[in-house]
Amino acid sequence: MPDGRMQQPFFGMGHPKPSEAQSALRKHFIAAAGEFVGTFLFLFMAFLGHLMTVTTAGDSGPNKTLSASSVVYISLSYGFSLLIAAWMLYRISGGLFNPAVTLGLVVTGNLPPVRGLVLFPVQVLSGMCAAGVVSVIVPGDIKITQTTLNPAMTVAQGFFLEMFLTAQLMFTILILAAEKSKDTFIAPIGIGISLFVIEIAGVYYTGASVNPARSFGPCVASRQFTTYHWIYWFGPFLGALVAAGFYHFLKFMNYEDANPGQDSAGQHEVVGAGQPEQGRRRSGSGNGNENKERNQRSWEMDRVGSQGRDVERTGNGYGGPPRSRDGTSSGAPPRSRGSGRQVDMDGYGGPPRL
Repeated sequence: MPDGRMQQPFFGMGHPKPSEAQSALRKHFIAAAGEFVGTFLFLFMAFLGHLMTVTTAGDSGPNKTLSASSVVYISLSYGFSLLIAAWMLYRISGGLFNPAVTLGLVVTGNLPPVRGLVLFPVQVLSGMCAAGVVSVIVPGDIKITQTTLNPAMTVAQGFFLEMFLTAQLMFTILILAAEKSKDTFIAPIGIGISLFVIEIAGVYYTGASVNPARSFGPCVASRQFTTYHWIYWFGPFLGALVAAGFYHFLKFMNYEDANPGQDSAGQHEVVGAGQPEQGRRRSGSGNGNENKERNQRSWEMDRVGSQGRDVERTGNGYGGPPRSRDGTSSGAPPRSRGSGRQVDMDGYGGPPRL
Protein backbone atom coordinates (compact mmCIF):
# COMPACT_ATOMS: atom_id res chain seq x y z
CA MET A 1 0.00 0.00 0.00
CA PRO A 2 1.48 3.42 -0.91
CA ASP A 3 2.64 5.48 2.03
CA GLY A 4 0.33 8.35 1.08
CA ARG A 5 -2.79 6.21 1.43
CA MET A 6 -1.91 5.34 5.02
CA GLN A 7 -2.53 8.97 5.96
CA GLN A 8 -5.97 9.15 4.36
CA PRO A 9 -9.29 8.24 6.03
CA PHE A 10 -9.93 4.50 5.64
CA PHE A 11 -6.59 4.23 3.81
CA GLY A 12 -7.90 6.05 0.76
CA MET A 13 -10.57 3.44 -0.05
CA GLY A 14 -13.16 6.20 -0.05
CA HIS A 15 -13.16 9.92 -0.57
CA PRO A 16 -14.94 12.19 1.95
CA LYS A 17 -17.32 14.77 0.56
CA PRO A 18 -16.25 18.41 0.71
CA SER A 19 -18.00 20.54 3.30
CA GLU A 20 -20.18 22.37 0.79
CA ALA A 21 -21.46 19.06 -0.57
CA GLN A 22 -22.51 17.59 2.78
CA SER A 23 -26.19 17.63 3.61
CA ALA A 24 -27.57 18.97 6.87
CA LEU A 25 -28.63 15.44 7.85
CA ARG A 26 -25.08 14.20 7.40
CA LYS A 27 -23.74 16.99 9.61
CA HIS A 28 -26.30 16.21 12.31
CA PHE A 29 -25.25 12.57 12.17
CA ILE A 30 -21.57 13.45 12.62
CA ALA A 31 -22.37 15.72 15.55
CA ALA A 32 -24.54 13.02 17.11
CA ALA A 33 -21.74 10.47 16.75
CA GLY A 34 -19.31 12.82 18.48
CA GLU A 35 -21.81 13.58 21.22
CA PHE A 36 -22.46 9.89 21.84
CA VAL A 37 -18.77 9.09 22.14
CA GLY A 38 -18.07 12.14 24.29
CA THR A 39 -20.96 11.54 26.69
CA PHE A 40 -19.99 7.88 26.97
CA LEU A 41 -16.34 8.62 27.75
CA PHE A 42 -17.24 11.36 30.22
CA LEU A 43 -19.69 9.25 32.22
CA PHE A 44 -17.82 5.97 31.81
CA MET A 45 -14.68 7.37 33.44
CA ALA A 46 -16.69 9.29 36.02
CA PHE A 47 -18.75 6.25 37.03
CA LEU A 48 -15.61 4.15 37.37
CA GLY A 49 -14.00 6.74 39.63
CA HIS A 50 -17.20 7.12 41.66
CA LEU A 51 -17.59 3.36 42.10
CA MET A 52 -13.97 2.87 43.09
CA THR A 53 -14.11 5.72 45.62
CA VAL A 54 -17.18 4.47 47.46
CA THR A 55 -16.16 0.81 47.30
CA THR A 56 -12.71 1.40 48.79
CA ALA A 57 -13.60 4.19 51.21
CA GLY A 58 -12.30 3.50 54.69
CA ASP A 59 -14.60 5.97 56.38
CA SER A 60 -18.03 7.47 55.95
CA GLY A 61 -20.05 10.43 57.15
CA PRO A 62 -23.05 10.47 59.52
CA ASN A 63 -25.78 7.94 58.71
CA LYS A 64 -23.49 6.17 56.23
CA THR A 65 -23.25 9.23 54.01
CA LEU A 66 -20.14 10.13 52.04
CA SER A 67 -17.06 11.28 53.92
CA ALA A 68 -15.26 14.49 53.00
CA SER A 69 -12.41 12.59 51.32
CA SER A 70 -14.88 10.56 49.24
CA VAL A 71 -16.60 13.76 48.12
CA VAL A 72 -13.28 15.16 46.89
CA TYR A 73 -12.39 12.01 44.91
CA ILE A 74 -15.84 11.79 43.35
CA SER A 75 -15.71 15.46 42.42
CA LEU A 76 -12.33 14.98 40.76
CA SER A 77 -13.68 12.02 38.80
CA TYR A 78 -16.56 13.99 37.29
CA GLY A 79 -14.80 17.32 36.87
CA PHE A 80 -11.69 16.06 35.12
CA SER A 81 -13.57 13.50 33.05
CA LEU A 82 -15.72 16.31 31.66
CA LEU A 83 -12.67 18.51 31.08
CA ILE A 84 -10.89 15.90 28.97
CA ALA A 85 -13.97 14.69 27.07
CA ALA A 86 -15.09 18.23 26.22
CA TRP A 87 -11.62 19.25 25.11
CA MET A 88 -11.38 16.24 22.83
CA LEU A 89 -14.74 16.57 21.12
CA TYR A 90 -15.91 20.18 21.27
CA ARG A 91 -14.85 20.71 17.65
CA ILE A 92 -17.15 17.91 16.53
CA SER A 93 -20.38 18.26 18.48
CA GLY A 94 -19.78 21.18 20.81
CA GLY A 95 -19.01 18.91 23.76
CA LEU A 96 -22.37 19.28 25.53
CA PHE A 97 -22.88 15.79 27.05
CA ASN A 98 -25.88 17.04 29.03
CA PRO A 99 -29.56 17.46 28.04
CA ALA A 100 -29.91 20.46 30.36
CA VAL A 101 -26.96 22.19 28.68
CA THR A 102 -28.49 21.39 25.31
CA LEU A 103 -31.72 23.11 26.39
CA GLY A 104 -29.83 26.14 27.65
CA LEU A 105 -27.89 26.55 24.41
CA VAL A 106 -31.06 26.22 22.32
CA VAL A 107 -33.00 28.90 24.22
CA THR A 108 -30.03 31.29 24.02
CA GLY A 109 -29.75 30.83 20.27
CA ASN A 110 -26.33 29.20 20.43
CA LEU A 111 -27.59 25.85 19.15
CA PRO A 112 -30.15 25.27 16.38
CA PRO A 113 -33.34 23.63 17.70
CA VAL A 114 -33.05 20.77 15.21
CA ARG A 115 -29.52 20.01 16.40
CA GLY A 116 -30.79 20.11 19.97
CA LEU A 117 -33.52 17.60 19.18
CA VAL A 118 -30.93 15.32 17.61
CA LEU A 119 -28.46 15.51 20.50
CA PHE A 120 -30.96 15.19 23.36
CA PRO A 121 -31.83 11.47 22.95
CA VAL A 122 -28.24 10.66 21.99
CA GLN A 123 -26.99 12.01 25.33
CA VAL A 124 -29.57 10.02 27.31
CA LEU A 125 -28.82 6.84 25.39
CA SER A 126 -25.08 7.31 25.84
CA GLY A 127 -25.51 7.75 29.60
CA MET A 128 -27.42 4.47 29.73
CA CYS A 129 -24.69 2.70 27.77
CA ALA A 130 -21.93 4.08 30.01
CA ALA A 131 -23.67 2.90 33.17
CA GLY A 132 -24.46 -0.47 31.62
CA VAL A 133 -20.87 -1.10 30.54
CA VAL A 134 -19.53 -0.12 33.97
CA SER A 135 -22.00 -2.45 35.66
CA VAL A 136 -20.69 -5.48 33.76
CA ILE A 137 -17.03 -4.66 33.28
CA VAL A 138 -15.96 -4.12 36.90
CA PRO A 139 -17.06 -5.62 40.24
CA GLY A 140 -19.36 -3.53 42.38
CA ASP A 141 -22.97 -2.40 42.32
CA ILE A 142 -23.71 0.35 39.80
CA LYS A 143 -26.45 1.49 42.17
CA ILE A 144 -23.69 3.15 44.19
CA THR A 145 -23.36 5.78 41.46
CA GLN A 146 -27.02 6.79 41.63
CA THR A 147 -27.80 10.35 42.67
CA THR A 148 -29.76 10.24 45.92
CA LEU A 149 -30.76 12.77 48.53
CA ASN A 150 -29.01 13.05 51.86
CA PRO A 151 -31.37 11.73 54.57
CA ALA A 152 -31.53 15.21 56.06
CA MET A 153 -32.61 16.80 52.75
CA THR A 154 -36.20 17.28 51.63
CA VAL A 155 -37.28 16.81 48.04
CA ALA A 156 -37.91 20.54 47.66
CA GLN A 157 -34.45 21.35 48.97
CA GLY A 158 -32.91 18.86 46.59
CA PHE A 159 -34.85 20.28 43.66
CA PHE A 160 -33.71 23.87 44.21
CA LEU A 161 -30.13 22.86 45.00
CA GLU A 162 -29.97 21.01 41.68
CA MET A 163 -31.38 24.11 40.01
CA PHE A 164 -28.72 26.42 41.41
CA LEU A 165 -25.88 24.00 40.76
CA THR A 166 -26.94 23.56 37.15
CA ALA A 167 -27.30 27.31 36.71
CA GLN A 168 -23.65 27.65 37.74
CA LEU A 169 -22.54 25.08 35.16
CA MET A 170 -24.78 26.47 32.43
CA PHE A 171 -23.59 30.03 32.86
CA THR A 172 -19.97 28.88 32.86
CA ILE A 173 -20.55 27.24 29.49
CA LEU A 174 -22.37 30.26 28.08
CA ILE A 175 -19.80 32.84 29.11
CA LEU A 176 -16.66 30.80 28.39
CA ALA A 177 -17.64 28.72 25.35
CA ALA A 178 -20.72 30.25 23.71
CA GLU A 179 -19.35 33.81 24.01
CA LYS A 180 -16.35 33.76 21.71
CA SER A 181 -13.17 35.42 22.95
CA LYS A 182 -9.43 34.94 22.71
CA ASP A 183 -9.53 32.29 25.45
CA THR A 184 -12.45 30.25 24.12
CA PHE A 185 -10.12 27.42 23.11
CA ILE A 186 -9.35 26.73 26.79
CA ALA A 187 -13.01 26.90 27.85
CA PRO A 188 -13.03 23.14 28.66
CA ILE A 189 -10.62 23.83 31.52
CA GLY A 190 -12.96 26.35 33.11
CA ILE A 191 -15.99 24.14 32.51
CA GLY A 192 -14.29 21.09 34.04
CA ILE A 193 -13.18 23.06 37.08
CA SER A 194 -16.67 24.50 37.41
CA LEU A 195 -18.14 20.99 37.53
CA PHE A 196 -15.52 20.01 40.10
CA VAL A 197 -16.58 22.91 42.34
CA ILE A 198 -20.25 22.01 41.81
CA GLU A 199 -19.62 18.41 42.81
CA ILE A 200 -17.73 19.50 45.91
CA ALA A 201 -20.70 21.65 46.90
CA GLY A 202 -23.50 19.23 46.07
CA VAL A 203 -22.41 15.57 46.09
CA TYR A 204 -22.98 15.21 49.80
CA TYR A 205 -26.52 16.62 49.62
CA THR A 206 -28.08 15.51 46.32
CA GLY A 207 -25.36 13.67 44.43
CA ALA A 208 -24.87 16.84 42.32
CA SER A 209 -26.37 15.44 39.16
CA VAL A 210 -26.78 18.69 37.13
CA ASN A 211 -27.25 16.29 34.21
CA PRO A 212 -30.37 14.18 33.59
CA ALA A 213 -28.37 11.67 31.52
CA ARG A 214 -25.94 11.19 34.40
CA SER A 215 -28.77 10.32 36.82
CA PHE A 216 -30.88 8.32 34.38
CA GLY A 217 -28.15 5.93 33.27
CA PRO A 218 -27.38 4.27 36.64
CA CYS A 219 -31.10 3.97 37.41
CA VAL A 220 -31.68 2.05 34.17
CA ALA A 221 -28.59 -0.12 34.70
CA SER A 222 -29.60 -0.99 38.26
CA ARG A 223 -33.31 -1.22 37.34
CA GLN A 224 -34.20 0.90 40.33
CA PHE A 225 -35.58 4.44 40.49
CA THR A 226 -36.15 6.63 43.52
CA THR A 227 -39.54 8.24 44.01
CA TYR A 228 -37.99 11.68 43.65
CA HIS A 229 -36.00 10.91 40.50
CA TRP A 230 -37.89 13.68 38.72
CA ILE A 231 -35.89 16.39 40.54
CA TYR A 232 -32.81 15.32 38.57
CA TRP A 233 -34.62 16.24 35.37
CA PHE A 234 -36.66 19.31 36.21
CA GLY A 235 -34.08 20.81 38.58
CA PRO A 236 -31.32 20.92 35.93
CA PHE A 237 -33.74 22.06 33.23
CA LEU A 238 -34.93 24.95 35.40
CA GLY A 239 -31.33 25.83 36.31
CA ALA A 240 -30.39 25.95 32.63
CA LEU A 241 -33.31 28.30 31.95
CA VAL A 242 -32.30 30.56 34.86
CA ALA A 243 -28.76 30.84 33.51
CA ALA A 244 -30.10 31.41 30.00
CA GLY A 245 -32.33 34.21 31.28
CA PHE A 246 -29.41 35.95 32.96
CA TYR A 247 -27.37 35.52 29.78
CA HIS A 248 -30.13 37.17 27.75
CA PHE A 249 -30.23 40.03 30.26
CA LEU A 250 -26.48 40.60 29.94
CA LYS A 251 -26.62 40.54 26.15
CA PHE A 252 -29.59 42.92 26.09
CA MET A 253 -27.72 45.36 28.34
CA ASN A 254 -24.53 45.15 26.22
CA TYR A 255 -22.44 43.79 29.07
CA GLU A 256 -19.22 44.45 27.13
CA ASP A 257 -19.64 48.18 27.80
CA ALA A 258 -19.75 47.74 31.59
CA ASN A 259 -16.12 46.66 31.83
CA PRO A 260 -14.53 47.32 28.44
CA GLY A 261 -11.16 46.09 27.29
CA GLN A 262 -11.21 42.70 29.01
CA ASP A 263 -10.40 40.93 25.74
CA SER A 264 -8.01 43.60 24.53
CA ALA A 265 -4.65 42.54 23.19
CA GLY A 266 -3.13 45.48 25.03
CA GLN A 267 -2.02 47.53 22.02
CA HIS A 268 -1.00 50.42 24.25
CA GLU A 269 1.09 48.30 26.57
CA VAL A 270 4.85 48.86 26.35
CA VAL A 271 7.12 46.11 27.59
CA GLY A 272 10.86 46.34 26.98
CA ALA A 273 14.17 45.71 28.66
CA GLY A 274 15.80 48.62 30.39
CA GLN A 275 12.74 50.86 30.21
CA PRO A 276 11.44 52.42 33.42
CA GLU A 277 7.87 51.95 32.19
CA GLN A 278 8.30 48.21 31.73
CA GLY A 279 5.05 46.36 32.14
CA ARG A 280 2.96 49.50 32.42
CA ARG A 281 -0.05 50.31 30.28
CA ARG A 282 0.63 53.48 28.42
CA SER A 283 -2.26 55.39 26.92
CA GLY A 284 -3.39 58.93 26.23
CA SER A 285 -2.32 61.65 23.85
CA GLY A 286 0.81 62.51 25.83
CA ASN A 287 2.64 59.45 24.45
CA GLY A 288 1.63 59.89 20.81
CA ASN A 289 4.77 61.68 19.62
CA GLU A 290 7.03 59.33 21.51
CA ASN A 291 5.35 56.30 19.97
CA LYS A 292 5.67 57.79 16.49
CA GLU A 293 9.37 58.38 17.07
CA ARG A 294 9.86 54.79 18.18
CA ASN A 295 8.05 53.52 15.10
CA GLN A 296 10.20 55.70 12.85
CA ARG A 297 13.41 54.46 14.45
CA SER A 298 12.20 50.89 14.14
CA TRP A 299 11.45 51.39 10.44
CA GLU A 300 14.92 52.83 9.87
CA MET A 301 16.50 49.87 11.64
CA ASP A 302 14.53 47.43 9.50
CA ARG A 303 15.57 49.27 6.33
CA VAL A 304 19.24 49.25 7.29
CA GLY A 305 19.10 45.59 8.33
CA SER A 306 17.50 44.61 5.01
CA GLN A 307 20.50 46.11 3.17
CA GLY A 308 22.77 43.64 4.87
CA ARG A 309 24.41 46.02 7.32
CA ASP A 310 25.36 44.63 10.65
CA VAL A 311 23.56 46.77 13.17
CA GLU A 312 24.40 45.65 16.66
CA ARG A 313 21.62 44.59 18.94
CA THR A 314 20.92 46.81 21.88
CA GLY A 315 18.53 46.47 24.74
CA ASN A 316 15.67 47.96 22.75
CA GLY A 317 16.65 47.77 19.07
CA TYR A 318 17.84 45.28 16.50
CA GLY A 319 19.22 45.01 13.01
CA GLY A 320 21.42 42.87 10.78
CA PRO A 321 21.67 39.09 11.02
CA PRO A 322 20.38 37.90 14.40
CA ARG A 323 23.10 37.05 16.86
CA SER A 324 22.94 34.32 19.44
CA ARG A 325 23.46 35.17 23.06
CA ASP A 326 27.12 34.06 22.93
CA GLY A 327 27.77 36.75 20.31
CA THR A 328 28.03 34.55 17.21
CA SER A 329 25.90 35.16 14.16
CA SER A 330 23.14 32.63 13.60
CA GLY A 331 22.91 33.39 9.89
CA ALA A 332 19.14 33.75 10.10
CA PRO A 333 17.53 36.58 8.15
CA PRO A 334 16.36 39.68 9.98
CA ARG A 335 13.00 39.33 11.60
CA SER A 336 10.21 41.19 9.89
CA ARG A 337 8.18 43.54 11.94
CA GLY A 338 4.44 43.13 11.70
CA SER A 339 1.78 45.61 12.44
CA GLY A 340 0.98 44.06 15.80
CA ARG A 341 2.47 44.93 19.18
CA GLN A 342 5.94 43.55 19.80
CA VAL A 343 6.52 42.40 23.37
CA ASP A 344 10.19 42.04 24.25
CA MET A 345 10.76 40.40 27.61
CA ASP A 346 14.51 39.82 27.37
CA GLY A 347 15.81 42.75 25.32
CA TYR A 348 16.05 40.83 22.02
CA GLY A 349 13.71 42.85 19.87
CA GLY A 350 12.88 46.27 18.59
CA PRO A 351 10.79 48.92 20.22
CA PRO A 352 7.05 48.21 20.26
CA ARG A 353 5.10 49.09 17.16
CA LEU A 354 1.51 50.14 17.57
